[in-house]
Amino acid sequence: MVKDTGHGIETQILEKIFDPYFTTKKIGEGSGMGLAMVHGIVKNHNGLIIVDSTPGLGSVFQIFLPASGHFL
Repeated sequence: MVKDTGHGIETQILEKIFDPYFTTKKIGEGSGMGLAMVHGIVKNHNGLIIVDSTPGLGSVFQIFLPASGHFL
């Protein structure tokens, strides 16, 4: 789980945050690939990401991955 107390994410933006190249930053300040890459990695491992965000209060990202019987 990753939690912050930042600005939070508005509902209409929350629907797009995992889209490749989506960003709310100005040109030259970010590519919009970070969350799309995380989503792809988690999905490729049969996992799930749950996001809860409230504008003005922050966001919580929970990542769930299936258990494995293999140990390093």
